[in-house]
Amino acid sequence: MVVLNKYKKIQESLGIIGRSEGIREVIEQIMSVAPTNISVLITGESGVGKEIVAKAIHQLSPRNGKQMISVNMGAIPEGLLESELFGHERGAFTGAIAMKKGYFELADGGTIFLDEIGETPLQTQVKLLRVLET
Repeated sequence: MVVLNKYKKIQESLGIIGRSEGIREVIEQIMSVAPTNISVLITGESGVGKEIVAKAIHQLSPRNGKQMISVNMGAIPEGLLESELFGHERGAFTGAIAMKKGYFELADGGTIFLDEIGETPLQTQVKLLRVLET
């Protein structure tokens, strides 16, 4: 009963709904990775709650006092994607009238959740992989 109460408290505080063994496993994985400083790949079909899991990891992590940024990669036009992610300097391209911080710089020690990575061009995916590996 004590174990079930532990899960129930965590579920309520994180907004995770369900009582199945699968939900308990997800909560255990969240609690396992949250205190670490590693990149986490969250997979699943559309609508299963990947962003909720990302928010739960953020809440339970040492980064919880910093910003969490969620980015829907599929909603950013291909021509703006790199600028949005990595930022740009004034004059870097036509229309860059001022320096702009990208999402990675804005997250600044916090958490960045990249949704729909599969919708981005392969070249951008390679750049993302390099950023996540460093």
